[in-house]
Amino acid sequence: MAGDQMHVLSALDSAKTQWYHFTAIVIAGMGFFTDAYDLFCISLVTKLIGRVYYTADGASKPGSLPPNVSAAVNGVAFVGTLTGQLFFGWLGDRVGRKSVYGMTLLLMIICSVASGLSFGDTPTSVMATLCFFRFWLGFGIGGDYPLSATIMSEYANKRTRGAFIAAVFAMQGFGILAGGAVAIGITAIFRSRFPAPPFAADPAASTPPQADYVWRLILMFGALPAALTFYWRMRMPETARYTAIVAKNAERAAADMSKVLQVKITAEQAEMASPVDKPFTSKPFGLFSGEFARRHGFHLLGTTSTWLLLDIAYYSQNLFQKDIFSAIGWIPEAKTMSALDELYHIARAQTLIALCGTVPGYWFTVALIDVVGRFKIQAAGFFMMTAFMLALAVPYDHWTAAGNQIGFVVLYALTFFFSNFGPNATTFIVPAEIYPARLRATCHGISAASGKVGAIVGSFGFLYLAQSPDPAKAAAHGYPPGIGVRNSLFALAGCSLLGFLLTFLVPEPKGKSLEEMSRENEVGQP
Repeated sequence: MAGDQMHVLSALDSAKTQWYHFTAIVIAGMGFFTDAYDLFCISLVTKLIGRVYYTADGASKPGSLPPNVSAAVNGVAFVGTLTGQLFFGWLGDRVGRKSVYGMTLLLMIICSVASGLSFGDTPTSVMATLCFFRFWLGFGIGGDYPLSATIMSEYANKRTRGAFIAAVFAMQGFGILAGGAVAIGITAIFRSRFPAPPFAADPAASTPPQADYVWRLILMFGALPAALTFYWRMRMPETARYTAIVAKNAERAAADMSKVLQVKITAEQAEMASPVDKPFTSKPFGLFSGEFARRHGFHLLGTTSTWLLLDIAYYSQNLFQKDIFSAIGWIPEAKTMSALDELYHIARAQTLIALCGTVPGYWFTVALIDVVGRFKIQAAGFFMMTAFMLALAVPYDHWTAAGNQIGFVVLYALTFFFSNFGPNATTFIVPAEIYPARLRATCHGISAASGKVGAIVGSFGFLYLAQSPDPAKAAAHGYPPGIGVRNSLFALAGCSLLGFLLTFLVPEPKGKSLEEMSRENEVGQP
Protein backbone atom coordinates (compact mmCIF):
# COMPACT_ATOMS: atom_id res chain seq x y z
CA MET A 1 0.00 0.00 0.00
CA ALA A 2 1.24 3.48 -0.77
CA GLY A 3 1.15 6.21 1.85
CA ASP A 4 -1.54 5.68 4.42
CA GLN A 5 -3.27 2.35 4.77
CA MET A 6 -6.71 1.97 3.34
CA HIS A 7 -9.21 3.67 5.56
CA VAL A 8 -11.12 0.44 5.98
CA LEU A 9 -8.02 -1.26 7.43
CA SER A 10 -7.04 1.72 9.57
CA ALA A 11 -10.53 1.67 11.06
CA LEU A 12 -10.13 -2.02 11.88
CA ASP A 13 -6.83 -1.40 13.64
CA SER A 14 -8.25 1.45 15.72
CA ALA A 15 -11.73 0.01 16.37
CA LYS A 16 -12.79 -0.28 19.98
CA THR A 17 -13.36 -3.71 21.45
CA GLN A 18 -17.02 -4.48 20.80
CA TRP A 19 -19.54 -7.23 21.39
CA TYR A 20 -18.89 -8.79 18.00
CA HIS A 21 -15.24 -9.41 18.91
CA PHE A 22 -16.38 -11.58 21.83
CA THR A 23 -18.98 -13.28 19.63
CA ALA A 24 -16.25 -14.15 17.13
CA ILE A 25 -14.05 -15.52 19.93
CA VAL A 26 -16.84 -17.85 21.08
CA ILE A 27 -17.75 -18.99 17.54
CA ALA A 28 -14.15 -19.70 16.59
CA GLY A 29 -13.22 -20.86 20.08
CA MET A 30 -15.89 -23.54 20.23
CA GLY A 31 -14.27 -25.04 17.16
CA PHE A 32 -11.02 -25.32 19.12
CA PHE A 33 -12.92 -26.67 22.12
CA THR A 34 -14.11 -29.45 19.82
CA ASP A 35 -10.67 -29.86 18.27
CA ALA A 36 -8.98 -30.42 21.61
CA TYR A 37 -11.75 -32.67 22.93
CA ASP A 38 -11.65 -34.91 19.87
CA LEU A 39 -7.87 -35.12 19.61
CA PHE A 40 -7.20 -35.79 23.28
CA CYS A 41 -10.16 -37.91 24.36
CA ILE A 42 -8.81 -40.84 22.34
CA SER A 43 -5.89 -41.03 24.77
CA LEU A 44 -8.38 -41.59 27.60
CA VAL A 45 -10.15 -44.57 26.08
CA THR A 46 -7.37 -46.61 24.42
CA LYS A 47 -6.83 -48.82 27.48
CA LEU A 48 -10.57 -49.47 27.72
CA ILE A 49 -10.71 -50.37 24.02
CA GLY A 50 -7.78 -52.73 24.60
CA ARG A 51 -9.66 -54.49 27.40
CA VAL A 52 -12.88 -54.74 25.39
CA TYR A 53 -11.37 -56.09 22.17
CA TYR A 54 -7.96 -57.58 23.00
CA THR A 55 -8.33 -59.48 26.29
CA ALA A 56 -7.46 -63.13 25.70
CA ASP A 57 -9.14 -65.94 27.64
CA GLY A 58 -6.92 -67.16 30.46
CA ALA A 59 -4.53 -64.19 30.19
CA SER A 60 -2.71 -63.11 33.35
CA LYS A 61 -3.18 -59.39 32.65
CA PRO A 62 -5.83 -57.20 31.00
CA GLY A 63 -5.84 -56.86 27.23
CA SER A 64 -4.19 -53.86 25.58
CA LEU A 65 -3.95 -52.51 22.06
CA PRO A 66 -1.10 -54.06 20.04
CA PRO A 67 1.69 -51.53 19.42
CA ASN A 68 0.83 -50.98 15.76
CA VAL A 69 -2.88 -50.58 16.49
CA SER A 70 -2.19 -48.20 19.40
CA ALA A 71 0.08 -46.07 17.23
CA ALA A 72 -2.51 -45.96 14.44
CA VAL A 73 -5.45 -45.09 16.70
CA ASN A 74 -3.48 -42.36 18.48
CA GLY A 75 -1.79 -40.95 15.40
CA VAL A 76 -4.18 -41.26 12.46
CA ALA A 77 -6.14 -38.11 13.40
CA PHE A 78 -2.88 -36.16 13.34
CA VAL A 79 -2.20 -37.30 9.78
CA GLY A 80 -5.67 -36.06 8.84
CA THR A 81 -5.08 -32.82 10.72
CA LEU A 82 -1.81 -32.19 8.90
CA THR A 83 -3.50 -32.75 5.55
CA GLY A 84 -6.44 -30.51 6.49
CA GLN A 85 -4.16 -27.70 7.64
CA LEU A 86 -2.37 -27.59 4.31
CA PHE A 87 -5.51 -28.00 2.18
CA PHE A 88 -7.86 -25.61 3.98
CA GLY A 89 -5.09 -23.07 4.54
CA TRP A 90 -4.52 -22.93 0.80
CA LEU A 91 -8.26 -22.96 0.06
CA GLY A 92 -8.93 -20.16 2.58
CA ASP A 93 -6.56 -17.88 0.67
CA ARG A 94 -7.91 -19.02 -2.66
CA VAL A 95 -11.68 -18.63 -2.21
CA GLY A 96 -12.01 -16.79 1.11
CA ARG A 97 -12.08 -17.68 4.78
CA LYS A 98 -15.85 -17.70 5.22
CA SER A 99 -16.47 -19.86 2.14
CA VAL A 100 -14.84 -22.92 3.69
CA TYR A 101 -15.23 -22.19 7.41
CA GLY A 102 -18.46 -24.15 7.77
CA MET A 103 -17.07 -27.16 5.90
CA THR A 104 -14.52 -27.87 8.62
CA LEU A 105 -17.12 -27.84 11.38
CA LEU A 106 -19.49 -30.07 9.41
CA LEU A 107 -16.72 -32.64 8.97
CA MET A 108 -16.08 -32.59 12.71
CA ILE A 109 -19.74 -33.17 13.55
CA ILE A 110 -20.21 -36.06 11.11
CA CYS A 111 -16.94 -37.82 11.91
CA SER A 112 -17.26 -37.45 15.71
CA VAL A 113 -20.55 -39.31 15.56
CA ALA A 114 -19.21 -41.83 13.06
CA SER A 115 -16.15 -42.55 15.25
CA GLY A 116 -18.45 -43.66 18.05
CA LEU A 117 -20.41 -45.83 15.65
CA SER A 118 -17.33 -47.70 14.41
CA PHE A 119 -18.56 -51.10 13.31
CA GLY A 120 -17.26 -54.56 12.49
CA ASP A 121 -17.40 -58.21 13.50
CA THR A 122 -13.77 -58.41 14.60
CA PRO A 123 -11.40 -56.15 16.57
CA THR A 124 -9.47 -55.46 13.38
CA SER A 125 -12.52 -54.22 11.50
CA VAL A 126 -13.66 -52.05 14.41
CA MET A 127 -10.21 -50.45 14.67
CA ALA A 128 -10.03 -49.98 10.89
CA THR A 129 -13.34 -48.11 10.74
CA LEU A 130 -12.40 -46.09 13.84
CA CYS A 131 -9.13 -45.04 12.19
CA PHE A 132 -10.92 -44.19 8.93
CA PHE A 133 -13.38 -41.83 10.59
CA ARG A 134 -10.74 -40.31 12.84
CA PHE A 135 -8.60 -39.46 9.82
CA TRP A 136 -11.45 -37.42 8.34
CA LEU A 137 -12.22 -35.96 11.75
CA GLY A 138 -8.61 -34.78 11.84
CA PHE A 139 -8.96 -33.40 8.31
CA GLY A 140 -11.79 -31.12 9.50
CA ILE A 141 -9.91 -30.20 12.67
CA GLY A 142 -6.87 -29.29 10.60
CA GLY A 143 -8.85 -26.77 8.59
CA ASP A 144 -9.93 -24.99 11.75
CA TYR A 145 -6.35 -24.02 12.65
CA PRO A 146 -5.48 -21.63 9.79
CA LEU A 147 -9.05 -20.43 9.26
CA SER A 148 -9.88 -19.56 12.88
CA ALA A 149 -6.52 -17.92 13.51
CA THR A 150 -6.67 -15.89 10.32
CA ILE A 151 -10.29 -14.81 10.79
CA MET A 152 -9.67 -13.67 14.36
CA SER A 153 -6.49 -11.80 13.47
CA GLU A 154 -8.22 -10.01 10.59
CA TYR A 155 -11.22 -8.99 12.73
CA ALA A 156 -9.19 -7.75 15.70
CA ASN A 157 -7.69 -4.34 16.38
CA LYS A 158 -3.93 -4.14 16.79
CA ARG A 159 -4.03 -3.31 20.51
CA THR A 160 -5.79 -6.50 21.62
CA ARG A 161 -5.24 -8.78 18.63
CA GLY A 162 -2.93 -11.14 20.51
CA ALA A 163 -5.39 -11.60 23.37
CA PHE A 164 -8.27 -12.29 20.97
CA ILE A 165 -6.38 -14.95 19.03
CA ALA A 166 -5.06 -16.42 22.28
CA ALA A 167 -8.60 -16.57 23.69
CA VAL A 168 -9.72 -18.61 20.67
CA PHE A 169 -6.81 -21.00 21.17
CA ALA A 170 -7.35 -21.10 24.95
CA MET A 171 -10.63 -22.90 24.38
CA GLN A 172 -8.43 -25.95 23.77
CA GLY A 173 -7.77 -26.04 27.50
CA PHE A 174 -11.47 -26.29 28.24
CA GLY A 175 -11.79 -28.96 25.53
CA ILE A 176 -9.12 -31.07 27.21
CA LEU A 177 -10.76 -30.48 30.58
CA ALA A 178 -14.14 -31.43 29.14
CA GLY A 179 -12.70 -34.64 27.73
CA GLY A 180 -11.68 -35.71 31.21
CA ALA A 181 -14.91 -34.50 32.83
CA VAL A 182 -17.15 -36.28 30.31
CA ALA A 183 -15.16 -39.48 30.73
CA ILE A 184 -15.45 -39.25 34.52
CA GLY A 185 -19.20 -38.59 34.34
CA ILE A 186 -20.03 -41.34 31.86
CA THR A 187 -17.77 -43.83 33.65
CA ALA A 188 -19.30 -43.01 37.03
CA ILE A 189 -22.79 -43.66 35.67
CA PHE A 190 -21.82 -47.01 34.14
CA ARG A 191 -19.82 -48.06 37.24
CA SER A 192 -22.86 -47.51 39.44
CA ARG A 193 -25.22 -49.30 37.05
CA PHE A 194 -22.90 -52.16 36.09
CA PRO A 195 -20.42 -52.82 38.94
CA ALA A 196 -17.55 -55.13 38.08
CA PRO A 197 -14.78 -56.86 40.11
CA PRO A 198 -11.05 -56.19 39.54
CA PHE A 199 -9.31 -58.16 36.81
CA ALA A 200 -7.31 -60.15 39.36
CA ALA A 201 -10.52 -61.37 41.02
CA ASP A 202 -12.52 -62.23 37.87
CA PRO A 203 -10.89 -61.45 34.50
CA ALA A 204 -14.03 -62.08 32.43
CA ALA A 205 -16.41 -60.09 34.64
CA SER A 206 -13.97 -57.16 35.09
CA THR A 207 -14.98 -55.82 31.67
CA PRO A 208 -18.79 -55.76 31.51
CA PRO A 209 -20.35 -55.87 28.02
CA GLN A 210 -21.71 -52.35 28.54
CA ALA A 211 -18.14 -51.00 28.64
CA ASP A 212 -18.21 -51.07 24.84
CA TYR A 213 -20.75 -48.23 24.95
CA VAL A 214 -18.63 -46.05 27.23
CA TRP A 215 -15.79 -45.24 24.83
CA ARG A 216 -18.26 -44.74 22.00
CA LEU A 217 -20.31 -42.21 23.96
CA ILE A 218 -17.18 -40.31 24.97
CA LEU A 219 -16.05 -39.99 21.35
CA MET A 220 -19.50 -39.03 20.06
CA PHE A 221 -19.92 -36.23 22.60
CA GLY A 222 -17.37 -34.23 20.56
CA ALA A 223 -20.07 -33.52 17.99
CA LEU A 224 -22.20 -31.53 20.44
CA PRO A 225 -20.20 -28.27 20.82
CA ALA A 226 -19.51 -28.19 17.09
CA ALA A 227 -23.20 -28.61 16.27
CA LEU A 228 -24.15 -25.82 18.67
CA THR A 229 -21.96 -23.28 16.85
CA PHE A 230 -22.51 -24.37 13.25
CA TYR A 231 -25.41 -21.96 12.57
CA TRP A 232 -23.53 -18.92 13.91
CA ARG A 233 -20.37 -19.79 12.02
CA MET A 234 -22.28 -19.88 8.75
CA ARG A 235 -23.61 -16.37 9.43
CA MET A 236 -20.16 -14.79 9.87
CA PRO A 237 -19.27 -12.38 7.04
CA GLU A 238 -16.00 -12.53 5.14
CA THR A 239 -13.18 -10.61 6.82
CA ALA A 240 -12.76 -7.04 5.60
CA ARG A 241 -9.04 -7.54 5.03
CA TYR A 242 -9.55 -10.46 2.68
CA THR A 243 -12.33 -8.64 0.82
CA ALA A 244 -10.34 -5.40 0.48
CA ILE A 245 -6.82 -6.71 -0.17
CA VAL A 246 -7.31 -10.07 -1.90
CA ALA A 247 -10.78 -9.80 -3.48
CA LYS A 248 -10.22 -6.04 -4.06
CA ASN A 249 -13.82 -5.17 -3.24
CA ALA A 250 -13.50 -2.16 -0.95
CA GLU A 251 -17.23 -1.41 -1.09
CA ARG A 252 -18.16 -4.84 0.25
CA ALA A 253 -15.38 -4.68 2.86
CA ALA A 254 -16.72 -1.36 4.15
CA ALA A 255 -20.28 -2.67 4.27
CA ASP A 256 -19.32 -5.87 6.12
CA MET A 257 -17.20 -4.08 8.66
CA SER A 258 -19.78 -1.36 9.28
CA LYS A 259 -22.35 -4.07 9.97
CA VAL A 260 -20.44 -6.22 12.40
CA LEU A 261 -18.15 -3.71 14.13
CA GLN A 262 -20.43 -0.67 14.14
CA VAL A 263 -17.83 1.41 12.31
CA LYS A 264 -19.21 3.72 9.66
CA ILE A 265 -17.16 3.71 6.47
CA THR A 266 -18.60 4.78 3.15
CA ALA A 267 -17.74 2.98 -0.04
CA GLU A 268 -16.25 6.22 -1.39
CA GLN A 269 -13.88 6.48 1.57
CA ALA A 270 -12.72 2.93 1.09
CA GLU A 271 -12.30 3.29 -2.66
CA MET A 272 -10.40 6.57 -2.30
CA ALA A 273 -7.79 4.84 -0.17
CA SER A 274 -7.81 1.60 -2.14
CA PRO A 275 -4.35 0.59 -3.38
CA VAL A 276 -5.60 -1.27 -6.44
CA ASP A 277 -4.68 1.36 -9.01
CA LYS A 278 -1.67 2.95 -7.32
CA PRO A 279 1.57 2.34 -9.23
CA PHE A 280 3.89 2.53 -6.25
CA THR A 281 2.21 -0.18 -4.23
CA SER A 282 4.35 -3.22 -3.49
CA LYS A 283 3.55 -5.82 -6.15
CA PRO A 284 1.96 -9.15 -5.21
CA PHE A 285 4.31 -12.12 -4.93
CA GLY A 286 3.80 -15.85 -4.56
CA LEU A 287 4.78 -18.31 -1.86
CA PHE A 288 7.66 -19.73 -3.89
CA SER A 289 8.96 -16.39 -5.16
CA GLY A 290 12.30 -14.83 -4.36
CA GLU A 291 10.51 -11.83 -2.88
CA PHE A 292 8.69 -14.02 -0.36
CA ALA A 293 11.97 -15.72 0.56
CA ARG A 294 13.63 -12.32 1.05
CA ARG A 295 10.83 -10.92 3.19
CA HIS A 296 9.52 -13.94 5.05
CA GLY A 297 11.85 -16.88 4.46
CA PHE A 298 13.44 -16.81 7.92
CA HIS A 299 10.05 -16.07 9.47
CA LEU A 300 8.59 -19.22 7.92
CA LEU A 301 11.58 -21.23 9.09
CA GLY A 302 11.04 -19.84 12.58
CA THR A 303 7.29 -20.48 12.79
CA THR A 304 7.53 -24.00 11.33
CA SER A 305 10.54 -25.19 13.34
CA THR A 306 9.38 -23.87 16.71
CA TRP A 307 5.90 -25.35 16.25
CA LEU A 308 7.48 -28.69 15.22
CA LEU A 309 9.69 -28.85 18.29
CA LEU A 310 6.96 -27.68 20.64
CA ASP A 311 4.53 -30.35 19.47
CA ILE A 312 7.10 -33.15 19.77
CA ALA A 313 7.39 -32.33 23.47
CA TYR A 314 3.77 -31.33 24.07
CA TYR A 315 1.93 -34.19 22.40
CA SER A 316 4.26 -36.94 23.55
CA GLN A 317 3.52 -35.93 27.15
CA ASN A 318 -0.18 -35.23 26.69
CA LEU A 319 -1.11 -38.31 24.74
CA PHE A 320 0.78 -40.68 26.99
CA GLN A 321 0.49 -39.08 30.39
CA LYS A 322 -1.54 -42.11 31.53
CA ASP A 323 1.56 -44.25 30.92
CA ILE A 324 3.74 -41.81 32.84
CA PHE A 325 1.29 -41.81 35.75
CA SER A 326 1.32 -45.62 35.75
CA ALA A 327 5.12 -45.67 35.68
CA ILE A 328 5.38 -43.52 38.83
CA GLY A 329 2.61 -45.45 40.60
CA TRP A 330 0.01 -42.67 40.58
CA ILE A 331 -2.49 -44.95 38.83
CA PRO A 332 -2.91 -48.43 40.40
CA GLU A 333 -1.74 -51.52 38.55
CA ALA A 334 -4.22 -52.48 35.81
CA LYS A 335 -5.04 -55.93 37.13
CA THR A 336 -6.13 -54.47 40.49
CA MET A 337 -8.95 -52.55 38.76
CA SER A 338 -11.94 -53.26 36.55
CA ALA A 339 -12.00 -51.79 33.04
CA LEU A 340 -14.22 -48.88 34.08
CA ASP A 341 -12.18 -48.25 37.25
CA GLU A 342 -9.05 -47.89 35.12
CA LEU A 343 -10.71 -45.40 32.77
CA TYR A 344 -11.97 -43.43 35.77
CA HIS A 345 -8.48 -43.14 37.28
CA ILE A 346 -6.91 -42.13 33.95
CA ALA A 347 -9.59 -39.49 33.32
CA ARG A 348 -9.24 -38.12 36.85
CA ALA A 349 -5.46 -37.75 36.48
CA GLN A 350 -5.70 -36.04 33.09
CA THR A 351 -8.44 -33.70 34.35
CA LEU A 352 -6.30 -32.72 37.33
CA ILE A 353 -3.35 -31.86 35.07
CA ALA A 354 -5.63 -29.82 32.78
CA LEU A 355 -7.18 -27.99 35.71
CA CYS A 356 -3.90 -27.19 37.47
CA GLY A 357 -1.50 -26.62 34.58
CA THR A 358 -3.08 -26.54 31.14
CA VAL A 359 -6.07 -24.21 31.52
CA PRO A 360 -4.33 -21.57 33.71
CA GLY A 361 -1.40 -21.42 31.28
CA TYR A 362 -3.66 -20.58 28.34
CA TRP A 363 -5.39 -17.73 30.19
CA PHE A 364 -2.15 -16.28 31.52
CA THR A 365 -1.22 -15.91 27.86
CA VAL A 366 -4.53 -14.20 27.09
CA ALA A 367 -3.99 -11.73 29.92
CA LEU A 368 -0.35 -10.88 29.23
CA ILE A 369 0.42 -11.40 25.55
CA ASP A 370 -0.35 -7.81 24.52
CA VAL A 371 1.59 -6.53 27.53
CA VAL A 372 4.70 -8.71 27.52
CA GLY A 373 4.77 -9.61 23.83
CA ARG A 374 4.87 -12.85 21.87
CA PHE A 375 8.64 -13.25 21.71
CA LYS A 376 9.27 -13.03 25.46
CA ILE A 377 6.41 -15.40 26.30
CA GLN A 378 7.58 -17.99 23.76
CA ALA A 379 11.25 -17.80 24.69
CA ALA A 380 10.52 -17.96 28.43
CA GLY A 381 8.07 -20.83 27.90
CA PHE A 382 10.59 -22.96 26.01
CA PHE A 383 13.27 -22.19 28.61
CA MET A 384 11.06 -23.16 31.55
CA MET A 385 9.89 -26.33 29.79
CA THR A 386 13.54 -27.31 29.40
CA ALA A 387 14.24 -26.61 33.05
CA PHE A 388 11.27 -28.56 34.40
CA MET A 389 11.85 -31.55 32.12
CA LEU A 390 15.43 -31.73 33.36
CA ALA A 391 14.13 -31.43 36.92
CA LEU A 392 11.98 -34.50 36.22
CA ALA A 393 14.62 -36.47 34.37
CA VAL A 394 17.80 -35.97 36.43
CA PRO A 395 16.40 -37.30 39.76
CA TYR A 396 13.90 -39.62 38.04
CA ASP A 397 14.60 -42.51 40.44
CA HIS A 398 13.76 -40.21 43.33
CA TRP A 399 10.39 -39.24 41.82
CA THR A 400 9.41 -42.87 41.21
CA ALA A 401 10.15 -43.89 44.79
CA ALA A 402 7.22 -44.38 47.15
CA GLY A 403 5.93 -41.16 48.65
CA ASN A 404 7.44 -38.81 46.06
CA GLN A 405 4.83 -39.07 43.31
CA ILE A 406 3.09 -35.81 44.20
CA GLY A 407 6.30 -33.85 43.56
CA PHE A 408 6.60 -35.48 40.15
CA VAL A 409 3.03 -34.55 39.26
CA VAL A 410 3.59 -30.92 40.36
CA LEU A 411 6.67 -30.54 38.14
CA TYR A 412 4.91 -32.34 35.32
CA ALA A 413 1.98 -29.92 35.60
CA LEU A 414 4.39 -26.96 35.51
CA THR A 415 5.79 -28.12 32.17
CA PHE A 416 2.23 -27.93 30.83
CA PHE A 417 1.68 -24.53 32.42
CA PHE A 418 4.73 -23.04 30.72
CA SER A 419 4.01 -24.70 27.40
CA ASN A 420 0.56 -23.10 27.36
CA PHE A 421 1.78 -19.84 28.91
CA GLY A 422 4.41 -20.03 26.22
CA PRO A 423 5.02 -21.64 22.83
CA ASN A 424 1.85 -23.73 22.58
CA ALA A 425 -0.12 -20.48 22.34
CA THR A 426 2.38 -18.21 20.58
CA THR A 427 3.23 -20.67 17.79
CA PHE A 428 -0.48 -20.55 16.91
CA ILE A 429 -0.81 -16.77 17.20
CA VAL A 430 2.25 -15.38 15.40
CA PRO A 431 1.76 -17.06 11.97
CA ALA A 432 -1.64 -15.35 11.74
CA GLU A 433 0.00 -11.93 12.16
CA ILE A 434 3.19 -11.75 10.10
CA TYR A 435 2.34 -12.95 6.59
CA PRO A 436 0.56 -11.13 3.71
CA ALA A 437 -3.25 -11.42 3.53
CA ARG A 438 -3.18 -13.38 0.26
CA LEU A 439 -0.83 -15.98 1.83
CA ARG A 440 -1.79 -15.69 5.53
CA ALA A 441 -3.93 -18.82 5.85
CA THR A 442 -1.54 -20.82 3.65
CA CYS A 443 1.52 -19.92 5.73
CA HIS A 444 -0.37 -20.55 8.96
CA GLY A 445 -1.43 -23.93 7.59
CA ILE A 446 2.18 -24.77 6.68
CA SER A 447 3.38 -23.77 10.16
CA ALA A 448 0.58 -25.75 11.82
CA ALA A 449 1.25 -28.78 9.60
CA SER A 450 4.88 -28.69 10.70
CA GLY A 451 3.59 -28.81 14.25
CA LYS A 452 1.49 -31.85 13.45
CA VAL A 453 4.59 -33.57 12.09
CA GLY A 454 5.94 -33.01 15.59
CA ALA A 455 2.73 -34.40 17.08
CA ILE A 456 3.08 -37.51 14.92
CA VAL A 457 6.69 -37.94 16.05
CA GLY A 458 5.52 -37.54 19.63
CA SER A 459 2.54 -39.86 19.42
CA PHE A 460 4.36 -42.58 17.48
CA GLY A 461 7.94 -42.09 18.62
CA PHE A 462 7.39 -41.61 22.35
CA LEU A 463 5.22 -44.73 22.43
CA TYR A 464 8.29 -46.75 21.52
CA LEU A 465 11.06 -44.61 23.03
CA ALA A 466 9.53 -44.59 26.53
CA GLN A 467 9.55 -48.40 26.75
CA SER A 468 11.94 -50.01 29.19
CA PRO A 469 15.45 -50.71 27.84
CA ASP A 470 15.13 -54.15 29.45
CA PRO A 471 14.05 -56.44 26.55
CA ALA A 472 12.05 -58.70 28.88
CA LYS A 473 10.02 -55.82 30.34
CA ALA A 474 9.42 -54.23 26.95
CA ALA A 475 8.40 -57.54 25.38
CA ALA A 476 5.88 -58.06 28.15
CA HIS A 477 3.99 -55.05 26.76
CA GLY A 478 4.45 -56.12 23.14
CA TYR A 479 7.07 -53.48 22.29
CA PRO A 480 10.74 -53.55 21.34
CA PRO A 481 13.15 -52.15 23.94
CA GLY A 482 13.23 -48.35 24.19
CA ILE A 483 15.28 -45.82 26.07
CA GLY A 484 12.92 -45.52 29.05
CA VAL A 485 10.86 -42.64 30.39
CA ARG A 486 13.88 -40.91 31.98
CA ASN A 487 15.92 -40.73 28.79
CA SER A 488 12.81 -39.75 26.85
CA LEU A 489 12.42 -36.75 29.16
CA PHE A 490 16.03 -35.77 28.40
CA ALA A 491 15.24 -35.94 24.68
CA LEU A 492 12.16 -33.76 25.14
CA ALA A 493 14.22 -31.25 27.13
CA GLY A 494 16.61 -31.08 24.17
CA CYS A 495 13.69 -30.33 21.82
CA SER A 496 12.55 -27.52 24.10
CA LEU A 497 16.05 -26.01 24.27
CA LEU A 498 16.34 -26.03 20.48
CA GLY A 499 12.91 -24.38 20.27
CA PHE A 500 14.19 -21.62 22.56
CA LEU A 501 17.10 -20.93 20.20
CA LEU A 502 14.96 -20.93 17.04
CA THR A 503 12.51 -18.48 18.62
CA PHE A 504 15.02 -15.76 17.71
CA LEU A 505 13.98 -16.17 14.05
CA VAL A 506 10.40 -15.07 14.85
CA PRO A 507 9.54 -11.32 14.81
CA GLU A 508 7.53 -9.49 17.48
CA PRO A 509 4.08 -8.38 16.19
CA LYS A 510 2.93 -6.68 19.42
CA GLY A 511 1.27 -3.31 18.78
CA LYS A 512 1.77 -3.42 15.01
CA SER A 513 -0.83 -3.69 12.27
CA LEU A 514 -1.03 -6.80 10.10
CA GLU A 515 -0.04 -4.74 7.06
CA GLU A 516 3.01 -3.39 8.87
CA MET A 517 4.11 -6.90 9.91
CA SER A 518 3.50 -8.39 6.46
CA ARG A 519 5.05 -5.30 4.81
CA GLU A 520 2.02 -4.91 2.56
CA ASN A 521 2.17 -1.17 3.22
CA GLU A 522 5.62 -0.82 1.71
CA VAL A 523 6.04 1.44 -1.31
CA GLY A 524 7.50 -0.36 -4.28
CA GLN A 525 9.82 1.00 -6.92
CA PRO A 526 8.29 2.93 -9.86
